[in-house]
Amino acid sequence: MTEPTADQPRPSLSLFDAVAMIVGLVIGIGIFTFPALVAANAASASDVLLLWLAGGVISLIGALCYAELATAYPSAGGEYHFLHRAFGREVAFLFAWARLGVIQTGAIALVCFILGDYATRLYDLGAYSSAIYAGVTVIALTIANLLGAQPGKNLQNVLSCAIVGLLVVAIVVGLINGVSGSVTAAAPAAATTATTAPGVAMIFILLTYGGWNEAAYLSAEVKDASRNMVRVLIFSLLLITAIYVLVNVAYLHVLGLDGMRGGSTTIGAELMNREFGSAGATLLSIAVIFAALSTANATIFTGARTSYALGRDFAPLACLGKWSVKGAPATALIVQGIIALALVIAGAVTLDGVRAMVNYVTPVFWFFMLLVALSLFVLRVHDGNTPRPFRVPLYPLTPFIFVLTCTYMLHSGIDFARSTFAGTLSLAGLLIVLAGIPLLLWARPK
Repeated sequence: MTEPTADQPRPSLSLFDAVAMIVGLVIGIGIFTFPALVAANAASASDVLLLWLAGGVISLIGALCYAELATAYPSAGGEYHFLHRAFGREVAFLFAWARLGVIQTGAIALVCFILGDYATRLYDLGAYSSAIYAGVTVIALTIANLLGAQPGKNLQNVLSCAIVGLLVVAIVVGLINGVSGSVTAAAPAAATTATTAPGVAMIFILLTYGGWNEAAYLSAEVKDASRNMVRVLIFSLLLITAIYVLVNVAYLHVLGLDGMRGGSTTIGAELMNREFGSAGATLLSIAVIFAALSTANATIFTGARTSYALGRDFAPLACLGKWSVKGAPATALIVQGIIALALVIAGAVTLDGVRAMVNYVTPVFWFFMLLVALSLFVLRVHDGNTPRPFRVPLYPLTPFIFVLTCTYMLHSGIDFARSTFAGTLSLAGLLIVLAGIPLLLWARPK
């Protein structure tokens, strides 16, 4: 077996490193925001917990599908590589183009805007405070990853451990509060009016679980990938599901179902404020900043890998396909950082940078996720002779459930984008994808 050269990805990530990367990608700001919206669409406290558990199961089903693809076709290109083999260079090119111009860069800008919002609560820099914090974060984390995979993964390990530790504190506070019977009666919510719409609740839950698919981009850098990629995905999702369910148990113990329904999207701050006052709210803001840093760093780390694979396959973008001697796709990281900064500037012009990025990314993301889900069926039929160290259990039922989930989320994203504001931003994301077609027609594979 040929050893990777200095300008190629090296298997340098241990099982712990990869799990920390995925945990950092998934456990982000959603768990501090979306539980109130989930509770508002659930019929009872037990339904809240069952919905969060179901979200973990659905994510695990998707992860099992990705495990087969990632172990059969390990590549730093991840989903790009899967789509290339299943549907050809045209679809793969448009995905990589969309990821560079919309999906990954939009996600980076989104997370950095959220970081900026919470950092502004601690120290306000003025009218564009959130955008300034977001821009500085993009630059700083891009530089950290340019130093190579080792500093990037070390930073991710620290951030992931920090955010998990902070969530454990929130869980312990909530459970001790509930066991001791010191739960303060939540302020009466204006008539508990839950819409009992589990489908709507699942939208927010799957957003909170989002990010596990980024493991596919680590498959060329994980040691003993044929065996460890399955472990990375399963261990990560089991840990994340347990944390999410326990955090919601803590919310229910402290706030009660009515308190969750009547609360705002800063439900995490409400929990900490109930227990520790303003000091608790400050601690929560710090926790969200750590979560956003963790997610942004992991997203930057994995995002440049697709652009690297794109540059390796298409001559006009060959500059992206250079792997530095420090162990990082340097040019891809720089280009990705510049685009993310441009989106931060664009988001600063709007009234709400976070919402702008959500609407910009969502429809495009779920469209290509659906294609990846379908690629498993295509590759089983047309490339069945390739060794598969791991096969998704209960095939074809398991991937079929994943396909249905992606279809539902795509429909929900399009439906959400029907308002004027959201529709305009979703259209902008679509136009960016279509702008890649002329380049595709001109491009010639190496």
